Amino acid sequence: MENNGKILIVDDNEDILLAARLLLKKHYPSVLTEKDPGKLPSLLHNERYDLILLDMNFASDTTSGKEGFHWLKEILKIDPSAVVIFITAFGDVEKAVKAIKEGAFDFVLKPWQNEKLLATIAAGMQLNQSRQTIASLQARQQQLSADSDQPFKEIIGSSPAIKQVFSTISKVAATDANILIMGENGTGKELFARAVHRHSQRASQVFISVDMATITPTLFESELFGHVKGAFTDARADRAGRFESAAGGTLFLDEIGNLPTTLQAKLLTVLQNRKISRVGSNKDIPIDIRLVCATNMPLHEMVKENKFRQDLLYRINTIEIHLPPLRERREDIPLLIDHFIALYGKKYHKSIQDVAPAAMHILSEYQWPGNVRELQHAIERAVILSESTTLQPSDFFLLKENETEEILQLEEYNLDLVEKLVIQKILKKYSGNISRTAKELGVTRAALYRRMEKYGM
Repeated sequence: MENNGKILIVDDNEDILLAARLLLKKHYPSVLTEKDPGKLPSLLHNERYDLILLDMNFASDTTSGKEGFHWLKEILKIDPSAVVIFITAFGDVEKAVKAIKEGAFDFVLKPWQNEKLLATIAAGMQLNQSRQTIASLQARQQQLSADSDQPFKEIIGSSPAIKQVFSTISKVAATDANILIMGENGTGKELFARAVHRHSQRASQVFISVDMATITPTLFESELFGHVKGAFTDARADRAGRFESAAGGTLFLDEIGNLPTTLQAKLLTVLQNRKISRVGSNKDIPIDIRLVCATNMPLHEMVKENKFRQDLLYRINTIEIHLPPLRERREDIPLLIDHFIALYGKKYHKSIQDVAPAAMHILSEYQWPGNVRELQHAIERAVILSESTTLQPSDFFLLKENETEEILQLEEYNLDLVEKLVIQKILKKYSGNISRTAKELGVTRAALYRRMEKYGM
């Protein structure tokens, strides 16, 4: 049966090397031999060995064992976790025992018994595996410790605006206060809601997310409060609602501003009474949740217009967290770009290294009406289309604020149409001047001509 592991045998006796290799290659996939111990540093710097068999005495000093001790120290200096087994003559046993005190794992006597050699090597391999496991656990613990020193590592940003949000979350997460997260589309409201949960006393419990905009009025009570079998036509079995599923944890109600006023009253009643009853049942079920809501709508203005209940707003916004749009935290754009390049470079197997200065300038000056989500999509698209290791301006289809609204809504179109419309727009802007159009698009004149030919322009 073959074992895993790479073994290096170092001995200046070719017969010893041949005999050991013939025996061990039957049991281990990789067995290398070396006559010259002077090559050990090079070998160890270029490769890692699971076990090293090392002769104690070499030709220049056949009795003292000094060379063996010297090379043992060199091996351990390069790789402190190396497992070294000495090969030694019977008369050197005392020296071999001393070598164990200095870091060798064990020794085998010449001429060896095959079973004894294999057993010693197997034990050495087991020690090596244990050391590697311990090293891996230590590395993981160090990473966990480092992560704990970065409490909001899941959110990319270091701008003053985002640090203010971190500060607020740090203060309120440990409480059970209801939180309302307000921000434009694409600012990452659910990501911040999950950050609140992770830093709360309920972090070990569930996080249940509900998009209120997708729940129809007829299914509202069933989805949130559950139902019993037979409560309505399709109720073929008892089913818990989102409030029950989130018991002990956090319930995140996204797009709360989309909830019709008729349903706002039902939600308010549940939040006030801290209990629900499934559709088709009169049995009250106590609820134990931490409520986090989010919206991109101006709830305070909606209250004035009687589109959102004031008492419900008071109930859900014990603490309000306002997420800044990306245009108000431009310092974070390079960090986000690096993050998304790494993410999508790995996903699409592209070796994208960075962004050209001209492209970075465009990305930094753009207003990002879709915020981080729009930036993420822009980087993903650029990574897919780029033919270089550096993203260029031509890899992005971003337009200035004064461009027409129809061009700003291009996400629904295919990429060829997007490119064609952008080229047409810039050509029109410069009255057909190829040089100025190519310069603004960040491509060469030849590249622009190829694209114009492709689209029959």
